[in-house]
Amino acid sequence: MEIEVLASLRPELDRFAREFDDCFRTWCSRAHLRRYMQGQLSDLPRKSVEPIALETGVAPRTLQEFLSIHRWDEEAMRDRVQEIVVARHAHDQAIAVIDETSFAKKGDKTPGVQRQHCGATGKTDNCVVTVHLGYVAGSFHALLDGDLYLPESWHQDRERCQRAGIPDDVVYRPKWQIALERLRHACSRGIHVKWLCADEAYGRVSEFRIDVADMDIRYVVEIPCNLTGWLPHRREEEGARRVDQLWERGGPVWEKWRVKDTEKGPAVWEVRAVRFCPQEEKVVGEEQWLVIARSVVDGEVKYFLSNAPKETELGVILHVAFSRWHIERIFEECKTETGMDHYEGRVYRGFRRHLTITSVSLLFLAEQKERLSLKKGGPDSHSSRSAAPWKRNSGIECLRVNVADG
Repeated sequence: MEIEVLASLRPELDRFAREFDDCFRTWCSRAHLRRYMQGQLSDLPRKSVEPIALETGVAPRTLQEFLSIHRWDEEAMRDRVQEIVVARHAHDQAIAVIDETSFAKKGDKTPGVQRQHCGATGKTDNCVVTVHLGYVAGSFHALLDGDLYLPESWHQDRERCQRAGIPDDVVYRPKWQIALERLRHACSRGIHVKWLCADEAYGRVSEFRIDVADMDIRYVVEIPCNLTGWLPHRREEEGARRVDQLWERGGPVWEKWRVKDTEKGPAVWEVRAVRFCPQEEKVVGEEQWLVIARSVVDGEVKYFLSNAPKETELGVILHVAFSRWHIERIFEECKTETGMDHYEGRVYRGFRRHLTITSVSLLFLAEQKERLSLKKGGPDSHSSRSAAPWKRNSGIECLRVNVADG
């Protein structure tokens, strides 16, 4: 954020930060929160502790101690973010978005670092991975929670964990389990989401899908092409088949849908939707929606599974399926606007606190964008908030393309 813009928002930032004052024991720590957020929201090229401290006029060691050893409650701060979302951004069609992100790192001291797939570099690299829960209501989005993925190599080396300040109760968990824990906690704090979307790393896990459904949440998750199951009218006639081999010829009619508007124009996908029973632990699962989408531009094929009711409109399912762009935008904003990937500490508590403050700074940015849009009478005005998210200007409005339109 440019210095002039940040300066004009300084009173708003101070008012917003006051909502978190009771998470801290001393006025000194409260002041450091404001300094850290100010640094994250500034136009500093590097938003780690040292440049933030120098920019805001305190000693780097002081700000390091604020993150690592000062006595304040980062979990209460995380919960306050969720309380604010409940109070000011609740929507009966809200969407939870699950995804992970990674931060390339040098050395072996950052908690959880190892050579593993790094989305930031697109290859196996030395990095840290975190799993996050995003929240979407129309054009508004926020980061509700996030946690470190602790690799098995770290889990098995408790001395190394101890040196990094990782508590004994922080252990290896598959990423889908971390996601479920964050979702359950958010729901326990009053967050209501009607829908959930996630990529195939989560959608492929039947236990993940079943647990989300048991929480009375409708999911639309991407699944791998080798997931198996049955078309309802054929399950007694043959064994389970891969979703990419259900039809050797023929099959449902392809319909063209505009599912996303990009800088290069509308993204159009050809879509098939049928009822389908996935194979769950070698038995027939409950009947659901199977949606197959094929990009008109490059032929990319995506497979989605949804427990939405049978009468649900296809446009609604597609809207949720392609709402994953919000979490990608969230990560982009976190890394380009607030320096989420600039943490250089070696202590687990400091890393967790950095993630938490980043979600606070992102929420401040999101609310300011919404406030300025309302002030200008933009598309996010209160008159549109009663409309369903896919009817509003949310970056995606799934529309069936008429044959005459091409």
